[in-house]
Amino acid sequence: MRTIVAIAFTGLVAALSVSLTATAQEPALEKLKQMQVSGVDANFQPVPQTGKNADAIRENLKRVKLPPGFKIDLYAIVPDARHMAVGPSTNMVFVGTRKTTVWAVTDRNSDGVADEVKPFSPSLNFKVPNGVCFTKNGFLIVVEHNRVINFPAAEFFYEGKDVAVIETVPQGKLIPVEEESYNHHARVCRIGKDGKLYIALGQPFNVPPREKLAVFNQWGIGGIVRMDPFDGGGREVYVRGIRNSVGIEFNPKDGTLWFTDNQTDGMGDNTPPGELNRATKPGQFFGYPWTCGRVRITEHGYDKDPLPKDIVYPQVEMDAHAADLGLTFYTGKKFPAKYRGGIFSAQHGSWNRTDPIGARVMFTSLKEDGTANKTEVFAEGWLDPETKTYRGRPVDVANLPDGSLLVSDDFSGALYRITYVSE
Repeated sequence: MRTIVAIAFTGLVAALSVSLTATAQEPALEKLKQMQVSGVDANFQPVPQTGKNADAIRENLKRVKLPPGFKIDLYAIVPDARHMAVGPSTNMVFVGTRKTTVWAVTDRNSDGVADEVKPFSPSLNFKVPNGVCFTKNGFLIVVEHNRVINFPAAEFFYEGKDVAVIETVPQGKLIPVEEESYNHHARVCRIGKDGKLYIALGQPFNVPPREKLAVFNQWGIGGIVRMDPFDGGGREVYVRGIRNSVGIEFNPKDGTLWFTDNQTDGMGDNTPPGELNRATKPGQFFGYPWTCGRVRITEHGYDKDPLPKDIVYPQVEMDAHAADLGLTFYTGKKFPAKYRGGIFSAQHGSWNRTDPIGARVMFTSLKEDGTANKTEVFAEGWLDPETKTYRGRPVDVANLPDGSLLVSDDFSGALYRITYVSE
């Protein structure tokens, strides 16, 4: 009886906490939706871009190895920097985090180094605003753990603490509140050629129990969903059978959707492999939780079941537990021809492997038919081979309009800029 009362009390406290939090943040959000001043006294201090921390990061970058002719430099100090959205009209980059801040990063004088980094729309109470992306007409989408919000003019009205906002998916409506978790809760997003918003929804378990599969399939948890980016309408599950994708991107050449997938832990240092996948049409199934690539999952007895039909297997099998995250197609013209149209992807680095691996930027070239060709290491050196500790952990990659490549790092709290000088 005492246990039942304790559980009930805990549930009541949790529910009350959620209610109070929602109530506390609602006035500011509602005012911003009506183009009114929030009245919130928000912290709006820029992040220092010089000093010992910046000097130490630059020193660490000397360890990074790149192909001949390439150079890497510190672009900006950005605490907890995760996924990036490059502004279509200005020298700005919006950077998500797994905490409570979206950063506005500005290179005002176009010299290839950010001049200012400060919180974006700080009067709002962000909750894990990891996913950021732009619509075709320049609206900034921010996908949180369980909410989607849309900023119509982020590039031009970011200077103040209040920014006009559209609530695409209200708090608690992206997934059922009871399915919220601290695990695999960072979302990523992209806009397709159809103008719809695509969001990857990681499932929260190492391997999901069978009793969760029905609700996960219904909501697209462990899959990628798509919807209208302004009102959330027409939501549907685009693809299923994914464990935890934290990187999605459309190939601008053929419109196919590529995504990374982080696979099951606890099966050994060298299995199962990480994945780089390609979706060519809606409704495809990528095997999880029955398989990780071609490796059968034993937990919950999934390996005893017949394999589901029409599994789409990975285009590339990466090193196990390297934690493949963000990716982008190189659209610039400054890198050598072999890199144009290919995929750059970030490996965050292992956390539970006997010998750590990852903390790299990978490159995958494509064949004429649009499928993967060859994958190789492009940038490495953030993992110290002697101490086996990290000096940085890449998260995402993004094209800048000048043909250079940005890499985000949430461990060092920085953005790096890779340029091609010459051999």
